Amino acid sequence: MKGKHAKILRAIFTHPVPGNIQWSDIEALLIAIGAIRSERAGSRIAFLWNRQVQVFHRPHPRPDTDKGAVISVRKWLEANGVTP
Repeated sequence: MKGKHAKILRAIFTHPVPGNIQWSDIEALLIAIGAIRSERAGSRIAFLWNRQVQVFHRPHPRPDTDKGAVISVRKWLEANGVTP
């Protein structure tokens, strides 16, 4: 995992949840840990990782991920043993 990915991982696990993590950085982190991305209808994007599919909504029009989505990503990572 590159340094930038590790930085994003630490940000995802920060308390309180930050509201300024760019979605593109989260996507890059998930891909770096082995998730496979696939586009879905509208702004949905799915990731296949560890035989699990997780669907998220890509934020728009701003690139920042809302806090609820950051928490969802955090829970998914924790459930699969990925922590900073």
